Amino acid sequence: MERLEQFKKSLRYAFRGLDYVVRHEKNFQNQLVAAILVMIAMIYFNLAKWEIVLLFLVIMVTLIMELLNTVMERVVDMLKPSVHPYAKLIKDLMAAAVLVTSILAVVIGIVIFSPHLKMAFSGF
Repeated sequence: MERLEQFKKSLRYAFRGLDYVVRHEKNFQNQLVAAILVMIAMIYFNLAKWEIVLLFLVIMVTLIMELLNTVMERVVDMLKPSVHPYAKLIKDLMAAAVLVTSILAVVIGIVIFSPHLKMAFSGF
């Protein structure tokens, strides 16, 4: 029973963190909106299961990278409140990691959705 209580407590902490980024982090909010639009498109175009799995995977990896970016920003701010060249570099590197992940997600999205979009617009 103690294990279940500990698990519930861990879930509360996780949802509290998720609530924070959803409320306060603009980039996470933007990525969440993009993810929702992609999920709507998945339903609309009736994608194959492997396409859905791949899109969910890149959506989640992108959101995870944004969470890690937020964590690193807070840690760097806490350890180096003044602007230190390494602090700026760490933040820039984490932002680059999110950017590269986002580019990957966009490329995969284009590869998956382009045939469906061609078919949808071929009647015009």
